[in-house]
Amino acid sequence: MKMNVWIFNHYATAMFVDQGGRHYSFAKYLKEFETQSTIFCASTIHNTDGIIEMGENIYKTDEVDNIPFVFLKTPRYKGNGKQRLKNMISFYRNLLLVAEEYAEKRGKPDSILASSVHPLTLVAGIKIAKKFGIPCICEVRDLWPESLVAYGILNKNHILTKLLYKGEKWIYKHADKLIFTFEGGKDYIIERGWDKDSGGPVNLAKVNYINNGVDLDSFHENSEKYKIEDSDLSNDHLFKVVYAGSIRKANNVQKIINIAEIIQKKKNDRIIFLIYGDGTERESLQKYCRENGINNIKFKGVISKKNIPYVLKKSDLNVVQLFEKNDLKKYGTSMNKLFEYFASGKPTISDCKYGYDLIKKYNCGLVTDNATPEQIAENIIQFSQISQEDYETYSRNALKAAQDFDFKVLTKRLDQIIRK
Repeated sequence: MKMNVWIFNHYATAMFVDQGGRHYSFAKYLKEFETQSTIFCASTIHNTDGIIEMGENIYKTDEVDNIPFVFLKTPRYKGNGKQRLKNMISFYRNLLLVAEEYAEKRGKPDSILASSVHPLTLVAGIKIAKKFGIPCICEVRDLWPESLVAYGILNKNHILTKLLYKGEKWIYKHADKLIFTFEGGKDYIIERGWDKDSGGPVNLAKVNYINNGVDLDSFHENSEKYKIEDSDLSNDHLFKVVYAGSIRKANNVQKIINIAEIIQKKKNDRIIFLIYGDGTERESLQKYCRENGINNIKFKGVISKKNIPYVLKKSDLNVVQLFEKNDLKKYGTSMNKLFEYFASGKPTISDCKYGYDLIKKYNCGLVTDNATPEQIAENIIQFSQISQEDYETYSRNALKAAQDFDFKVLTKRLDQIIRK
């Protein structure tokens, strides 16, 4: 049976620009199950100055790869202040306004997939679905307000925090289905006492888990099609430790610098650290390296997302963000880059053991929880010296993990949830 689903994701605008990402991939592969998707997103592009020009219109339509996009007019913002909040509220209001008009022109959907980060998108999805008399699947990619509490942005006992928890509980109650991108979603609901066995309103039978993933066809195609000239990457005499991602305080790239400094002092000249990406901390970290004579780390700057597969396949060891300890990690993780690391067929090193830890589960790298820079440095040195047979075992395991989280596999699971 052919189906039509609307996907609400405030931040999917970048997926239109890059032709990649979670909901782009879902929309791409849902076609194989005779399900047509339309993606609703903001006119602003998150964490950039980019914008989809709207003129005087409240919304605008376009498509890429036969995937329709509906852009909703939202004000520009920078950072996480009042302007970003206005941007969120504007998206929510315009989604409510545009949905009915768009349905009159194109027909209403069979279901709605409303995806966070922020909860207003989920509230809008539930309200619109109720008006249309169709089910709403709420996809939780970030815990609000729990994330804000964990990072010290909100006090757990503040009245605003309590209101946000109340709203979160309302969403979980009224969603027809729930999808968490981390495996511990049910654990979180039980700990909050919101499940029916605890006297709460949430039936755990409607809770599902679909993590982020990787489009393996695109990954391998891009690794061959979008190569870059880089003497460090092509040097087979070096053991290349790669980090690809934002260079911001939250990602703790300073710890990678500290690790590189320790390895340099041990006079291990074979190991080199290659940092791909940009962010607010980049200049200060480069300055630190210059002032302290740290020469075994190179900042490669921003490269196209299509170049990332080639870079990762040329690495010898990939590093995920080295997180500071918080209470969220017990529920699992859904870091996008982790699945690209798996797809590279190279082992991954981490200093944070998550609940339902995928690196541990697939034995495709090394996890030392809350490790010091000295411990991580020693682990990297050991990796650079392991036998070829042991290294190839890690690599095979990484590829197995990537296959299990290929978006073709994840989309089949999503289609089953939609059709139920």
